[in-house]
Amino acid sequence: MRPIFLCAINNILSGTCLEDCKFCTQSVRYHADIERYNYKPIEQIVEEAKQAKANGALGYCLVTAGKGLYDKKVDFVARAAKAVKKEVDGLNLIACNGTANKEQLSYLKAHGIDSYNHNLETSERYYADICQTHGWDERYTTCENVKSVGLALCSGGIFGMGESAQDRDDLLEAIASLQPESTPLNFYHPNPALPIKTRNIEQNEAIAIIKKARSLLGEERLLMVAGGRELLFGGEEAKMFEAGANAIVIGNYLTTKGESPDRDRAMLEQLGYEVAVSCDTH
Repeated sequence: MRPIFLCAINNILSGTCLEDCKFCTQSVRYHADIERYNYKPIEQIVEEAKQAKANGALGYCLVTAGKGLYDKKVDFVARAAKAVKKEVDGLNLIACNGTANKEQLSYLKAHGIDSYNHNLETSERYYADICQTHGWDERYTTCENVKSVGLALCSGGIFGMGESAQDRDDLLEAIASLQPESTPLNFYHPNPALPIKTRNIEQNEAIAIIKKARSLLGEERLLMVAGGRELLFGGEEAKMFEAGANAIVIGNYLTTKGESPDRDRAMLEQLGYEVAVSCDTH
């Protein structure tokens, strides 16, 4: 059995986004009942990185709400990355800060960021149905920028937002065309404040998506089941690993609660999987 890579998420700037993405509680347009704050103290980010490492995480993702990077945000993420790298060894440090140009990405790389996460979210055709304030092409271009500056690319999407089977196939093909080092598969988590009220995906469909993603991406890439895992696979996680997943998010997500890291590690042990202890596969 291949070892399972663990990743933790830190929402370091929360709930301040002006975009209209219908799947996202961080948009101020929908008034979701979430915690909102600007620029978490860097000392707190570092302490949370230490805890994530203690919980077995090798990936540590610094997430900011908002469409993309600007000077103040770039500086903040860079300072946070430098502080984490100084205090915590062995983490694959990931930034997830929206659309970005090559100069911004190069700056983050120079200050300790190893990988950049920018999801395509859905197919190019369906994207306008879930977001009107920016286009799918901006997302794809950001992913190309990530690769061009030598950062590892983490790119995936969300399934169950009302898209068709063809949209799912098209999204996976688009992700594969970028050849990302890692791909998070998220399954829509409904929130009463959001325009998308229900999810149109069942466990058997999610398993088929994992299998197709693994087939398209190859055996050596990280394929992560991220948001919505507990809704679709709670107590049946073996099925997603058998389908080809080799990574999960531990702890909480951006605005929703996840399983405790202790329970996830116990689950992996019970299933006979080892936890990855190095970032060589990322």
